[in-house]
Amino acid sequence: MASIIGVVAAIVFVVISISLKGQLSSFADAASAMITIGGTFSATLVSYPMDKFIGSLKSISLVFSSQVMNEGEVIKKVIDLSNVARKEGLLALEEATESIDDDFLKKGILLIVDGTDPELVRNILETELIFIQGRHKDVQGFWGKIGELGPAWGMIGTLIGLINMLKTLEDPSTIGPSMAVALLTTMYGSILANLFAIPFENKLKVRSAAEVLLKEVMIEGLLSIQAGENPRVIEEKLKAFLAPVLRDKLGIGDEVVENE
Repeated sequence: MASIIGVVAAIVFVVISISLKGQLSSFADAASAMITIGGTFSATLVSYPMDKFIGSLKSISLVFSSQVMNEGEVIKKVIDLSNVARKEGLLALEEATESIDDDFLKKGILLIVDGTDPELVRNILETELIFIQGRHKDVQGFWGKIGELGPAWGMIGTLIGLINMLKTLEDPSTIGPSMAVALLTTMYGSILANLFAIPFENKLKVRSAAEVLLKEVMIEGLLSIQAGENPRVIEEKLKAFLAPVLRDKLGIGDEVVENE
């Protein structure tokens, strides 16, 4: 919702501010839009292979989607798994994977069930986590590149407009309109970069950090289950990954621990 509200609010503010001081139609120019937007995405296409270009474009859905799982849900899931392992043994976890949608968590459970050495389990999961972060950085870099190229192509459009204006200096009446059109490309480039590309990049960084944290919680929890630690100990260990406010929202406080 934050992304949707932010984009819509910015557009509304720009439209209203333009309407208060002039005509909205004066800020619409197809040629300027083609130079800025078309040039930016064309130059970005030069920078990336086609498959990564298309895949990175699709990542826009991640900006406007909500997170499937949060830290509290992951910790509760791990605690449930630890209770199963404590009561029925590690082999019983294989059946529990049928109700788990997260592939990373499922993979870790199956490694444990297969009797894989704990250090090897950690190495396998952390290696996968490193490559996940690498893929995330590629997508973030895609939007960062658009944010970098947008204003540059806006300036290119401005230069084209100024050149055309200088060719018609003998007619003073064309100077004002020509200058206005030339400056529109700079405005389009700035909007493309500062309303879409750079905010998208930052939102994806936030999403990536949250996902990495979830997977780190999963790794620590799975290794604790494999080590046979008490579910209460595992819970307290995993809650250390959370901010104090989030620990309270988990629904299990210090008083409950003391009473038990």
